[in-house]
Amino acid sequence: MVKKRRILIPEPRSKFLRVRCTVCGNEQVVFSHATFPARCLVCGTQLVQPTGGKAKLINAEIVRVLD
Repeated sequence: MVKKRRILIPEPRSKFLRVRCTVCGNEQVVFSHATFPARCLVCGTQLVQPTGGKAKLINAEIVRVLD
């Protein structure tokens, strides 16, 4: 009897993040590899700066990583 090989399916490295604005405290969901600067929906401050790979959080703190 021949063993079946386990076929590994790669998972994406990017995730959705729930972040909190440090200026007004609003929570919203952003993409971890954002290609466009995300702004807070309440006060308008820039939360995420794209870098060509993983986005850099500027005025935000991560509350939770969503699956």
